[in-house]
Amino acid sequence: MPENILIEKDGTVEIITINRPDKLNALNKQTIQEIGDAIREADASQEVTAIIITGSGTKAFVAGADISEFANFNSKEAFALSQQGQHSMFDVVENCGKPVIAAVNGFALGGGLELAMSCHIRLASDNAKMGLPEVTLGVIPGYGGTQRLAQLAGKGKAMELITTAEMIDANEAHRIGLVNHVTTQNELLDRAKKIAHKISRNSSVAISKAIKAINDGYKDGVNGFESEMNEFGACFETADFKEGTTAFLEKRKPNFPGK
Repeated sequence: MPENILIEKDGTVEIITINRPDKLNALNKQTIQEIGDAIREADASQEVTAIIITGSGTKAFVAGADISEFANFNSKEAFALSQQGQHSMFDVVENCGKPVIAAVNGFALGGGLELAMSCHIRLASDNAKMGLPEVTLGVIPGYGGTQRLAQLAGKGKAMELITTAEMIDANEAHRIGLVNHVTTQNELLDRAKKIAHKISRNSSVAISKAIKAINDGYKDGVNGFESEMNEFGACFETADFKEGTTAFLEKRKPNFPGK
């Protein structure tokens, strides 16, 4: 049983809550591993169609990484920490075949913002504060922050936010494309669930292929258009495609088998 996260279901939507309120839900190695394991299990489950990640309490989504774990590391140990974190959680979230929605409540700093950015869709409560303050500690973001922030907000904005260590509010995050929606804190989880359930009505097979094609467009050495063509063609061999097109022609709602 995981110690630092809570897992619950809302129909076919799985909700993962990071539960270290005394540490403002800071990411330590154990929490990173637990989240990664939970995402892998949800991705493999036939019963889960979408995933929401949020933080417990009202103060923080994730206030950052647990600095006490690596304050005395050397360069080799730090490289290994970054590599292991990427492989065990951040890349797992980004490449999950089920849509992963970040419901950002309160602070999302450092590794917390990096986790949110690895998700496919981001919602923020109107009290959210986001930033990558690593340069104030003499280090840079090590869990994908330099790459994903530039992809989402553009190179110039990423340069500014990372080098100034500026913290921005939810409205500014929405303006620069860092989050999809801003809600009140009371509405945050319900809005995330509403989006997740809307996703769940569509073909899970097609959604998984769409996620892969979109992600491939941001990978070095991968032609996103080629990936789209391959995934598009593969859809035609699926039971979901047969059901979707048949339902359309018969003027009824599809009942996708997820195969």
